Amino acid sequence: MHDPLKDLYADWSQIIATTPDLTMRLFRSIFDEWHQPTREPEDVTYAEEEIGGVPGIWCRPAGADASRVVLYTHGGGFAVGSAASHRKLAGHLAKALGVVSFVLDYRRAPEHPHPAGLDDAVSAFLALTERGVAPGDITTAGDSAGGNLAVATALALKERDEPLPGGVIAFSPWLDMENAGDTLRTNAETDALITVPLLEGMIAGVLGDRTSPAAPLANPLHADLTGFPRLYINAGGAEALLDNATRLAERAEAAGVDVTLSVVADQQHVFVFNAGRTTAADEEIARIAKWYGA
Repeated sequence: MHDPLKDLYADWSQIIATTPDLTMRLFRSIFDEWHQPTREPEDVTYAEEEIGGVPGIWCRPAGADASRVVLYTHGGGFAVGSAASHRKLAGHLAKALGVVSFVLDYRRAPEHPHPAGLDDAVSAFLALTERGVAPGDITTAGDSAGGNLAVATALALKERDEPLPGGVIAFSPWLDMENAGDTLRTNAETDALITVPLLEGMIAGVLGDRTSPAAPLANPLHADLTGFPRLYINAGGAEALLDNATRLAERAEAAGVDVTLSVVADQQHVFVFNAGRTTAADEEIARIAKWYGA
């Protein structure tokens, strides 16, 4: 089956490879095309707002339970991507779950290094609870670097002795700030986007020399996951970050967490971006909905 996301990644990779002085402004504009493979979900409306001082976009499917919220943190190496680039994906997810979602425009690196994005996600979570949303009715979710933030938000709340979200969903999470995973090498030929140099640039931007790449809130593979909420993790079988997902699942299982891991063969990084266009993406979102309702 045709893979629109893989085509987009191949195009981006060519632009990155052939544009040596790519500015951050242009880098961000390229990644704001991330929504293009995603079909616009039907019967979903959008609204911009600030929650806890953090701007973002509400995704409100018709008939959704507004008392249950997916707090969505977008991917993009903590530096690119936006609420706008991810609103359609978050809309599909919210619609499948029968809830509303809020996609954060958290502060991005390198202007705002770690933990700025995480602090924004925690602020938004706490602000939702102050508005009367039960913590257990909030699910943190995100993709790639946003998957890291979805996991780290729960860890940061636990560290502060705050109530935790009811669940966490991580699409192709990028957790390993040490670039220690085997699949960076074994899947280098099949991943259309992720390369070690790309990751190294993102790590330098978000961590710099201020934060250790092994700090648990920056790299949840080093975190104590005891008492962590229900966790759904997925990844594509073709992606270089595959073993970020598998290692997180192993650590979660060892800590007694209720964890579900879904690895879909031959799929790219954050393959759910093909929502509405490929069977693999739609079936995966249906699996998440089943998990959520269980």
